[in-house]
Amino acid sequence: MNIQNYLPHRYPFLLIDKIIDIKKGKMITAQKNVSNNEPFFQGHFPEYPVFPGVLLLEAMAQATAILDVQSNNRDMSKQLYYFVGIDNARFKKQVVPGDVIVINAELVQSKSEVHKFTADCKVEGEIVCKADLIGAIRPKNDT
Repeated sequence: MNIQNYLPHRYPFLLIDKIIDIKKGKMITAQKNVSNNEPFFQGHFPEYPVFPGVLLLEAMAQATAILDVQSNNRDMSKQLYYFVGIDNARFKKQVVPGDVIVINAELVQSKSEVHKFTADCKVEGEIVCKADLIGAIRPKNDT
């Protein structure tokens, strides 16, 4: 699966490296490999590199977008998938260079073009972050 066919993000903001499993309309498992040369480590934090928590949330949101686009066979040349809400976010452990993040997301509810998911990120089987996410599909503006 070519992830770039499903997401508009590109380096350095594309945070999904691989899809491990996907069940349309139900769940997705994805992977992000954390390397020492990621651009944000220059400032977060130079002496002690820690993967930013907000990017863990973004990685989960990108995984939910792939699940929605795949599940609904969307024409992404005319639409964008937006991360529109977050609830119950919790950060349990730090993520550092060399870690492999496994992202799990499960569809909880769909109403029209708005979707709610429960998601988590794990490193070596331990939860490092979890949250409830809301995403919405919207037409692209031609401006």
